[in-house]
Amino acid sequence: MPGTTSQTPDGAKAPNGRGPRGLARRLMFIGPAVVASIAYMDPGNYATNIQAGAGYGYALLWVVLMANLIAMLFQALSARLGIVTGRNLAELSRDHLPRPLVWMMWAVSEVAAMATDLAEFLGGAIGLALLTGLPLIAGMAITAAVTYGILIFERGGQRRMEIIIGAFVGTIGLCYLAEVLIAPVDWAATGMGLVTPRLPDTAALTIAVGIIGATVMPHAIYLHSGLTQARSAIRDDADRARVLRWSNIEVMLALSVAGMVNMAMVMMAASAFHRGHSEVAEIETAYHTLSPLLGSAAAGIFLVSLIASGISSSVVGTMAGQMIMQGFLRFHVPLWLRRAVTMVPAFGVVAMGVNATDALVMSQVVLSVALPVPMLALLYFSMRPEVMGRFAIGPWLRWPAIAGACVVLTLNFVLLAGVFGISAPGLG
Repeated sequence: MPGTTSQTPDGAKAPNGRGPRGLARRLMFIGPAVVASIAYMDPGNYATNIQAGAGYGYALLWVVLMANLIAMLFQALSARLGIVTGRNLAELSRDHLPRPLVWMMWAVSEVAAMATDLAEFLGGAIGLALLTGLPLIAGMAITAAVTYGILIFERGGQRRMEIIIGAFVGTIGLCYLAEVLIAPVDWAATGMGLVTPRLPDTAALTIAVGIIGATVMPHAIYLHSGLTQARSAIRDDADRARVLRWSNIEVMLALSVAGMVNMAMVMMAASAFHRGHSEVAEIETAYHTLSPLLGSAAAGIFLVSLIASGISSSVVGTMAGQMIMQGFLRFHVPLWLRRAVTMVPAFGVVAMGVNATDALVMSQVVLSVALPVPMLALLYFSMRPEVMGRFAIGPWLRWPAIAGACVVLTLNFVLLAGVFGISAPGLG
């Protein structure tokens, strides 16, 4: 009946037929995109953004902006899928696609989850090791323990986890706001870098490929569709349309924050390193170079943001991995098992003595290989009226999505070609 209310899975009351009213009710729609946005501020972004700023100043900021716009589009599509169908991408793939393809998708997604965890563990561990002087493997153990402790809060409901992750997002954002205020940023050059697409040389093209090629993260696409699938009580298409509007607003806000954090990383590196230290390309080098250039406060803030990024992105990666496994295999996975599946390979890589930066690069290569699986599946389901009903995307959304997918997948191919020594046009 119009005007009545129903309960959301987290206990919040959602009005039926009239949409949320007032600030408190609107705030209940904020959460899924905030959680997914962590994927765009994970430790894998740090090294690439530092390289871009140190090597080319503010010139590649337009690449970060373009990457963020593509990310917004695909996260909005993922949220749309969950809201409209009430199911996540892994579940829809399991029920609508051929069985051999489903098994392949699950296997590739599990490998991607392991690669994601590797990068995230390393980020938190590097930060802790630099802060405390502990060995890298000890930093990983602490990161693992803290991550598991935070994941236990998920038993209290999705909303509790959204608040915790939101706090980490806020911490990272405040850290980079402070960095921008400490560093002598050239704001005129920043503006030109955002609106003037140019690549100074072929090495800049390689970095641009790295920025865009790792933009849309496989686990974030899966996760966002699951976080929105039971977001509120939806009884008809009018309710769906209202929830979709709020979801799109949240995606724009959350991904805008993530985009600004990435831009701030490039700006800080450009300000601190471009003149005189353009060779800086590793997280450890950036930390040690920051202290004499901008002071110990800037270096400390950098470490806090890195640790927050590593821990929070590891939590989100585990949530995504659990959703992927349950969606594809139809059974509940204990949290400790899900944590172990992706954690053990990360510890193995570090125990073998692999260089941390090399391991980060390796993880991004694996993610580049895995990315087409969820991206193409998301496009396929989003376009099908038999799945999405009247909410299947029309030409005004379909063609930008296809164009964005082509850009990301092409640049992923170029990135992989370079890694494996295959000559790619434009890369010399």
